[in-house]
Amino acid sequence: MLLQSVLAVLSGSLVGFTLGLIGGGGSIMATPLLLYVVGLQPHMAIGTGALAVSANAFINFAGHARAGNVRWRDAVLFAAVGVAGAAVGAWFGKSFDGQRLLFLFAVLMVAVGVLMLRRGHGRPASSGAQEGQGAGRRAALVVASALGVGLLSGFFGIGGGFLIVPGLLFSTGMPMLSAVGSSLLAVGAFGLTTAVSYAFSGLVDWVVAAEYIAGGLAGGYLGMQLACRLGSRKAALNRIFAALVFVVAAYMLYRNASAFGFAP
Repeated sequence: MLLQSVLAVLSGSLVGFTLGLIGGGGSIMATPLLLYVVGLQPHMAIGTGALAVSANAFINFAGHARAGNVRWRDAVLFAAVGVAGAAVGAWFGKSFDGQRLLFLFAVLMVAVGVLMLRRGHGRPASSGAQEGQGAGRRAALVVASALGVGLLSGFFGIGGGFLIVPGLLFSTGMPMLSAVGSSLLAVGAFGLTTAVSYAFSGLVDWVVAAEYIAGGLAGGYLGMQLACRLGSRKAALNRIFAALVFVVAAYMLYRNASAFGFAP
């Protein structure tokens, strides 16, 4: 039991450190760490990870809100609509075979790794996109993006920040910093929705979640401190972390390939 607690704190610290250091992608590692390092069962790992990701997202959101990096109208609309999608996605995720769910999760991890490698090569969205579209069309784009991202977030039990930020950029044209800050409200809301759904089914380990969150707070602080010192090297750090995501995804694909009839 003591070993599991230590591993939970260390795993949470690693996720928090990554988020603080490179500003995203770390939450995709929450479920694999809970599964293969802490030793939770698939659905328990997803429910517990969703709760931990939600708590850390709300804490970081408070900091961005104080700094004025939140577009409240768009953030609230995206979160409110996306919660409905997350609830539906979580319901399907719980009823889905655990091994198949992990296989598909690994496929999603590959997509995240590719997005992380491409991030920084694209041009930031122009605010003209925000000003040039009608209010009705803009709201429709926000609603459509939020529903799609919410479904994926709930199904896989992830915060989905790597999907929410592009969704906000695409639908509103807000600046990148505002998209990052605004996305955290949705990340927290989606994660909380998924966690509540899993908790009602007894699929959240509350002790491990608390340990994971505590480790994430400490790791996040250290990651932000290091990020200030290594600002010019973040692209290289992104590539290193993307490589780690690919390795973990490959292992998960290998372990769970039999769920779809593929011989490992």
